[in-house]
Amino acid sequence: MRIAVTIFLTDETITPTRLARELEQRGFAGLYLPEHTHIPVERTTPYPAGGDLPREYGRTLDPFVALGQAAAVTETLGLGTGITLVAQHDPIDLAKQIATVDHLSGGRLTLGLGYGWNVEEAADHGVEWRTRRELVRDRMRLMQALWAEEPTAYEGEYGGVRASTAYPKPVQKPRGPVTGPRTLVGGAAGPKLFSHICEYADGWLPIGGRGLSESLPALRTAWADAGRDPSALQVVPYAVQPSPGKLAHYAELGIEEVVVQLPPAGETEVLGLLDGFAPYL
Repeated sequence: MRIAVTIFLTDETITPTRLARELEQRGFAGLYLPEHTHIPVERTTPYPAGGDLPREYGRTLDPFVALGQAAAVTETLGLGTGITLVAQHDPIDLAKQIATVDHLSGGRLTLGLGYGWNVEEAADHGVEWRTRRELVRDRMRLMQALWAEEPTAYEGEYGGVRASTAYPKPVQKPRGPVTGPRTLVGGAAGPKLFSHICEYADGWLPIGGRGLSESLPALRTAWADAGRDPSALQVVPYAVQPSPGKLAHYAELGIEEVVVQLPPAGETEVLGLLDGFAPYL
């Protein structure tokens, strides 16, 4: 099983280059970074984990800039977002950012995407909350048109793009209906989420990794019904606190990669925790 990590990198934590080098040298599979553009001070949306919103949410580094730094100092380390808030981006600009990081890293990028939880943050980007999932679906299709080998037009409900010359292309080759880097969708289990995963992604990024024994059969059924290759489905539990029993359970479910959570801390604390994770590698 591959073990990757996720961390809120901020202006107060270990740097992307230092962490990336250490992860690669120690044998970790990848580094996944979250995204928040800003956190409105006047916020009524509750923090999903309960209590006060942690400090790091308002200090998060741009994930693509940080992953670009990580790519420059490593050769094999996987690079991922966990998650990109696709609805909050211009999709043409975002497609260029994603393709550039995948190109410069030699095809090491995983696009973890999601729909967000902070209504006020999304509203500042002009996102209508009730239609954000359909907006993300539309923008993914637009980006995949730009990543196609031949100029491909796309016209959707929320926007479109003319058939265009758009380079660089992602290094990773098309898989079934999916064009672009490896794409994993975060979110709670349910028919709508699973339908979107089957349509435009490579798999699921379930935060916390709970309840997979019950939800995985439903996803695998939806995947097969959509005509996707059963062996191609990827499920990557995300932001996990590891234990031997938990990882063994995931292995029994056929899971091949897990992303463990690091705190938004300085170099000494983070490297000490990596030492503690060593037995799982």
